[in-house]
Amino acid sequence: MLKLGLTGGIGAGKSEVSRILSGYGAVLIDADRIAREVVEPGTPGLAAVVAEFGPGVLTSDGTLDRPELGRIVFADPERRRALNAIVHPLVGERSAELEAAAGPDAIVVHDVPLLTENGLAPLYDLVVVVDAAPATQLDRLVRLRGMAEEEARARMAAQATREERLAVADVVIDNDGPIEDLEPQVTKVWADLVERAAGR
Repeated sequence: MLKLGLTGGIGAGKSEVSRILSGYGAVLIDADRIAREVVEPGTPGLAAVVAEFGPGVLTSDGTLDRPELGRIVFADPERRRALNAIVHPLVGERSAELEAAAGPDAIVVHDVPLLTENGLAPLYDLVVVVDAAPATQLDRLVRLRGMAEEEARARMAAQATREERLAVADVVIDNDGPIEDLEPQVTKVWADLVERAAGR
């Protein structure tokens, strides 16, 4: 099994890269998706979040009010740490279960937005960073995702810097240009991964 950590700043295009890799046959373990699953109604995760942040973080139908929780934690590093202390262990546990089910010959891609911030690079055989200039990230968040510029800047500031991410990278995929420049790079990375996996 070859274990890959895939990361990149918000708006860098990491989701697109994980989609392409998964199309080539990688087993994708998406930390963001798991983070949503572990706080669904009826889970111990959601109960812990409500105990920590109060019932104001629930919508009228009892699901997590993500925008409201986001507003609280992105403005306050202390509150963000409290949320991470609840969610990260649950995500880690579920990721380990999915990885164990992948099989010995699999190329497993862990799509982890906060890989750098949480010091997770040593958990993987290789770390792939999808890189884009901060100006490009900001433009994509505002233009493509419809975020207010202030919110986009706050989200970017809450993450590791570009330099910090590049410092943990074994492989860098440059996604600063148009989308059609991305797939040829990912194809090359995949060929390298298949070779590495075969050599293990």
